[in-house]
Amino acid sequence: MTGSDTVSGFILSRQQRDTREGIALLYWISTDNGPVPVRVPDQDAVLFVHQHDDERVLCALEGLDGWRLEPRPLKDLTGAPVAALYCRSLKLFRQVSERLRCAGVAMLEDDIRPVDRYLMERFIQGGVEVTGPGSGTPRLRPCDYRPRLKMLSIDLETSLSADRILSIGLSGDGYGRVLLCGSGEDLDWLEYVPDERRLLERLMEEVASFDPDIFIGWNVIDFDFRVLEARARALGLKLRLGRDGDALQLVRGGQGKHFVRLGGRLVVDGIDTLRGATYQFESFSLEFVARELLGRGKLIDHVDARGAEIQRLYREDPVALARYNLEDCALVQDIFARAQLLHYLIERCRLTGLALDKVGGSAAAFDNQYLPRLHRAGYVAAEYASGVSGLSIPGGFVMDSRPGLYRQVLVLDFKSLYPSIIRTFCVDPCGLAEGLREGADPEDLVPGFNGAIFARSRSILPSIIERLWQARDEAKRERNAPLSQAIKIIMNSFYGVLGSNLCRFYDQRLSGSITLRGHEILNRTRDEIERHFGFTVIYGDTDSVFVWLGDDCSDDQAQRHGQALAGHLNGWWRAQLEARFGLVSFLEIQYESHFRRFLMPRMRHSEAGSKKRYAGLKRLPDGGDELVFKGLENVRTDWTPLARRVQHELYERVFREQPYEAFLRDTVARVFAGELDEELVYRKRLRRPLHEYRRNRPPQVQAALKAEQALQQAGRQSRLRTGSRIEYLITVNGPEPLDFRRSPIDYQHYIDRQLKPVVDTLLPFLGRDFDSLVAPQLDLF
Repeated sequence: MTGSDTVSGFILSRQQRDTREGIALLYWISTDNGPVPVRVPDQDAVLFVHQHDDERVLCALEGLDGWRLEPRPLKDLTGAPVAALYCRSLKLFRQVSERLRCAGVAMLEDDIRPVDRYLMERFIQGGVEVTGPGSGTPRLRPCDYRPRLKMLSIDLETSLSADRILSIGLSGDGYGRVLLCGSGEDLDWLEYVPDERRLLERLMEEVASFDPDIFIGWNVIDFDFRVLEARARALGLKLRLGRDGDALQLVRGGQGKHFVRLGGRLVVDGIDTLRGATYQFESFSLEFVARELLGRGKLIDHVDARGAEIQRLYREDPVALARYNLEDCALVQDIFARAQLLHYLIERCRLTGLALDKVGGSAAAFDNQYLPRLHRAGYVAAEYASGVSGLSIPGGFVMDSRPGLYRQVLVLDFKSLYPSIIRTFCVDPCGLAEGLREGADPEDLVPGFNGAIFARSRSILPSIIERLWQARDEAKRERNAPLSQAIKIIMNSFYGVLGSNLCRFYDQRLSGSITLRGHEILNRTRDEIERHFGFTVIYGDTDSVFVWLGDDCSDDQAQRHGQALAGHLNGWWRAQLEARFGLVSFLEIQYESHFRRFLMPRMRHSEAGSKKRYAGLKRLPDGGDELVFKGLENVRTDWTPLARRVQHELYERVFREQPYEAFLRDTVARVFAGELDEELVYRKRLRRPLHEYRRNRPPQVQAALKAEQALQQAGRQSRLRTGSRIEYLITVNGPEPLDFRRSPIDYQHYIDRQLKPVVDTLLPFLGRDFDSLVAPQLDLF
C-alpha cells in the first residue's frame, strides 16, 4: 500500500514496543481485503502529576534521561493544576513510575497503556479508518465498520501431568483436523506425527494455512496455551502462531490472570466470554454447557474420569481419541455460534473500545468512554480510590416483605434504574467537581446525597448513557440480542465503577447519590401505589415492586391494572421531578410480570418475611404459565437434585391446586427404600487447595480427603485442586466420595436436612407441616 491509501477495518491486536525513535504502536487491522499491519512510530508514554509536586518530581528523577515535564491547561477533580510527564520509552516509563511511587508523588492516569490511550483519545472503538497504513506516519480516525472474523477452535489432549501433548484438535468454518503423536494410517481429518516437536511444527503450518483472526477454546489460555508455551520452551522451539512471525508470549497480568500476545491474532476463552455476557450455568464445564446449549456432549463415556479414559484411548484406540479431541473443538465452535459470543464481543468493542480478548473490563470500558471527554472538559482523573470514603452507603434497596401465599401479584420494574438515575439526576464525577466549585450557578445545580451537588450543564456521564440507551432501544427494535445485552451490561456497570474502591472514579458521594436515590424512588413508588390505587405492595427489591391486587381479582383485570399502574406512575414521576427539581424524568417503570399464584416465604426460624427469595406461577404472553423460583433451593446448586425436584413438583401441585400429600409420603418411602440414591448426591467445588483446610473442614473437603486417600491406596494420582467439583454422599460415617463410598447412606439426614426444609417453606401457609404429614411413613423406618 502507498502512503496515500486509505483503508477501513477493525482493530484486532494491539502491541507496543520500544524503538530508537520512541515507542512504536503496532495494530493489526481486519479489512475487507485481509489483515493489515499498521505501525504508529515516535510515541510517548504519559502520566500526570500535580504542578505543586514539580520540585519533588525533579528531585526523584534526577539522573534519568529521556523524559520531560510540561504544564498543561488541565486540573484534577479537586481543581488542582496538573502537568504532563512524557517518557520516550516503556522501560523509562516503568523506572519513572517506580521512582515517583517511592517518593510519594501522586500519579494520575499512569496505568493507561500508550497503545490504548492512542485509540481512546481519538474515540476509536473497534472500527478504524487508516490513511497511509504503509507509510511512516499513518493517520487513524474512527469509523463504523463491522468485521467478518475467522475463528479457529483449538483443544489439546495431554498426559495426566500435562508434560506431554498427545494430540491437537483444530476446528474452523469448513475445516477440521487432528494432529496426533504416534504412528498409524492418516485419514482426511487425522494426521499422525512422529513426536512432539513435529506436532508443534505442524500446528504452526496449519495455523498459517487456515489464517484465523481468533483462537477460541475452553480454558484455552490457562490450559491449552500454557501447555503449548511450556512444551515449546522445553523443546527449545519458538512457537510462531501470530501473523508477525514472533514467538508466542504468555503474559501474567497484574491480578494473576494470564493472557496471550500474538501479532494479528487473538485468543478468546469460552468460559470467560460466557460469564462476561452474563450467562449462568450450574457448571461451566464444557460437558455441562454443551448439554445445556447444544443438547449434546463429549464423545467419551466416562466424562467424570476423562483423564484416565484419555490415556486409555491413546494406548488402545487413538482414532477414537482423535474423534473425541475434534468433537471438543466443534463443541466450543458451536457454543460460540449458538450464544452469538463473537457478535457480542464485536458489539461490546464497538460501544466501548475494549479489545475483543479483554476479560471483564468494566472499569476500562468506562475509562475509554469517559476519559477523553473529561480531558476535553479540562480535567484529568484522580488517583485511584482517592474520592470521599468512610460514609455509610447502603446497597440496593430491599423492602421488608409481607410473607404469604397470594393470588394475583404484579411485578413493576424500573427499566435500568441506576443508569436512569444517573441520567435524570446528572450523577457524574465532572458534574460533582463543577457543582462543588465556588461560584457555580445555583440554577444549574442538582442536589445529590451526602453533600453531593451536580452541575447539570457540565455532566458527562448522562450523555454517554443517553447514547447507549438509544442504541439499546434500536437494538431491541432490530432484535439484535447480542448488542442489546452488551449495552445492558455496560450501562449497569457504571454504578459498580463509581462504587468500587478499585476504580479511579470511586467516591461514595457518587455511589450514594445513586443508591439512596433508588431507595427514595422505591419507597415513594410504594406509597403512591397504596395511596392512589389501594393495592398492597408486599415486597420491593432494587428496581422492582411486587403489588398484590387481591385474591378475587381476575386475570383480565390484573392485566388492565398492570398497564394502569405503569402509566400512572410514569406520569406521576415526571410531574414530581419537574416540580421538585426542574428535571426531565428518564425514570421508566414497566409492567413486567403477572403471577397467578405467588409465595413470599418467611425467614427460617422467624416470622419475618424473607428477602430475595420467592416463587410464583407466572403468566406468559400466550396465556400459559411457568413456575419461577428466585433464591430458593430449586435454583441453588448446593442442594441435592432430590430437594430441588421435590420442591419444584410440590410448588407445581400447590399452585395448581392439585393433591400433594401422597406425593410427599411416597417420596419419603422411596428414599428409605434406596430407590432415589442417584438424587442424593451433593456436588460442591473446592474453594482453595485441600491443604489449606485445617480448622474448618466442610463436608465436600472431608469427602475430597477420603477420595485422595483412596486414590493413593490404589496407586493413582489425584487431580483435585482449587475449583474441582466433589461429588459425595452423607453416610452413617459422614461424607464419603461418590466413587469411593464404603458406608450405608444416612437416609434420615436427607429427610431432615433436604426434604423437610424445602417442604416447610410452603406447607405452613396451607396449615400443614412436614413432620405431621409424613409421620406414618417415618414410623415404618
